[in-house]
Amino acid sequence: MSTSVVVTGLGVTAPNGLGTEAYWEATRQGVSGIRPVGRFDASQYPARLAGEVPGFVAKEHLQSRLIPQTDHMTRLALAAADWALADAGIKQDEMAEFDAGVITAASSGGFEFGQRELENLWSKGSKYVSAYQSYAWFYAVNTGQISIRHGMKGPSGVVVSDQAGGLDALAQARRQIRKGTTLVVSGGVDGSICPWGWVAQMAADRMSTAADPGSAYLPFDRGARGHVPGEGGALLVLETAEHARERGAEVYGEIAGYGATTDPRPGSGRPLALARALRLALDDAGVGPDEVDVVFADAAGVVDLDRAEATAINEVFGTGLVPVTAPKTMTGRLYSGAGSLDVTAALLSIRDGLIPPTVNVTADPAYGLDLVTGAPRAAAVRTALVVARGYGGFNSALLVRAAG
Repeated sequence: MSTSVVVTGLGVTAPNGLGTEAYWEATRQGVSGIRPVGRFDASQYPARLAGEVPGFVAKEHLQSRLIPQTDHMTRLALAAADWALADAGIKQDEMAEFDAGVITAASSGGFEFGQRELENLWSKGSKYVSAYQSYAWFYAVNTGQISIRHGMKGPSGVVVSDQAGGLDALAQARRQIRKGTTLVVSGGVDGSICPWGWVAQMAADRMSTAADPGSAYLPFDRGARGHVPGEGGALLVLETAEHARERGAEVYGEIAGYGATTDPRPGSGRPLALARALRLALDDAGVGPDEVDVVFADAAGVVDLDRAEATAINEVFGTGLVPVTAPKTMTGRLYSGAGSLDVTAALLSIRDGLIPPTVNVTADPAYGLDLVTGAPRAAAVRTALVVARGYGGFNSALLVRAAG
């Protein structure tokens, strides 16, 4: 029998709430964090809306020496990790340093930091480029900075699979815990809202160019026109159920199942692989489709991708037979931060017995989904499936369920 891995700590930095309870209160109430871009002047770009984390002042959370060493998204990640460990009741001096690791996801690294240093290189010369550029831009920087800050020297790493990465990181953390690591901080916190990151994201031609925050990101709606990008995410503390029980920790839920697939090359004629990822996650958890209480959708907001996701969900669960929601309509798509933030929402849905809404969306009946819109739905949630897809064909699904 496989070791049960549970979540005992949550740390959130989201566009509609800084901190887990602020995020969850806003999400339950349907409060959106999508607004005009504020981190740079986006007036000359086709896309001008984003989900930006409000009210985050780095010097209130980090030592001053860390500020010039880190990108904005790393500062968000360090704060989220602090909060997750505090929520779990973990104290650094009570754990052997090689018993704890850090596994995060990344989609781009520290783009804002990198852009500034490239500007220094072009305009002033190489001696004006910060030495911290050597790692502040790097995909693995969040893992490295968190592990240094908390003295975690156990198995660590970074997973790069775009929007699917947050789920893939949690699955890798579970894998390491089952191999003997006591505890892992895992998930994703992302952000590249700067001109360099903006044009890189625009290259995929999936961003909404709408000007109205209330109609810019409408997955599964006839008015779907792309997504709004965002920053932030969530980091979680994972450990064995036995370890959590021994130290009397509060358990949010169990990471019970996981599946990942890759779509075939476009034009190959072979079927998409998302439905298989969903089935793999159910099989891994040993549950049937009728035992799942809600699906947190990837919700691309692009007609072809929405249709493919709805087809996969209906193929696995039956048309309209499982509630589906997309609270990311309040945050924008957070890339590697999205999956772990949806897992956080799923765990809090289990705790509070409600499904958060998909905001601003009028569900198109053609998709055949029971989409939770408008207001939260009261429900006895014990099992939730989170779906995430990354650019390039990554498909991941992770199933969480109530502990015990």
